[in-house]
Amino acid sequence: MNKVFLLIISLLTASIIIASPADSLKKANNAYASEEYGKAIKVYENILDSGNVSAPLYFNLGNAYYKSNSIPKAILNYERAKLLAPNDEDIQFNLEMANQYVIDKIDPLPQPFFVTWGEAILNIFTSNQWAIFSIAAFVTTLILALIYLFSTRIVLKKLAFGLAIFTLIISMSTLALSARQKAKITNHNHAIIFDPTVTVKASPDQSGTDLFVIHEGLKVEIEQKLNNWVEIKLEDGNSGWVKNEVLEEI
Repeated sequence: MNKVFLLIISLLTASIIIASPADSLKKANNAYASEEYGKAIKVYENILDSGNVSAPLYFNLGNAYYKSNSIPKAILNYERAKLLAPNDEDIQFNLEMANQYVIDKIDPLPQPFFVTWGEAILNIFTSNQWAIFSIAAFVTTLILALIYLFSTRIVLKKLAFGLAIFTLIISMSTLALSARQKAKITNHNHAIIFDPTVTVKASPDQSGTDLFVIHEGLKVEIEQKLNNWVEIKLEDGNSGWVKNEVLEEI
């Protein structure tokens, strides 16, 4: 009886834990709908802190910050949502809306067409989706290999061999795309400027030469870190050093 009682308690506890994020999400969404954006932000942040990360959650948090006129935090969360759902049109639209409030308008350096095309192809699917395609292609390769090994028909063997090579290439290519998408999420090599005005230095030192000034909400690339300084690079190629506390990694 004691074992049964403990089992029931464990199941009830597990169901409460599982249901908790859903209940919290509903609470946050209701607060947002009631225009209680501060309350919604707090609940969304608590859900994220508990390890429940998703593109819709970052997107909703970004919307709440946008409604609260916290543009840098809105952009940060839209960018995090975009990493998890790179082809989501709603995320991209809201991100563009928020970026209109950023003072700095940086013209990116022109990219070769193959780089642009490659990035567009990469963003068609998420890391997990590319991984699924890779596994499916690899399984198909194994099936074709078996057909090649056990078939007695020459034509079928040649066809199976050719298709197996093709599907193996597809499997390896999509696996590489999956790994690249995953790296974009885990590497944290981009950040959003949070201070209203930041003077970029030529060296990681407060007495370093002033290079240029940037403002809150701007997305920058992280080149390297040294103590409490970060070397950043803008889309136009300009680079320099800023204090670590003026930005937050995406």
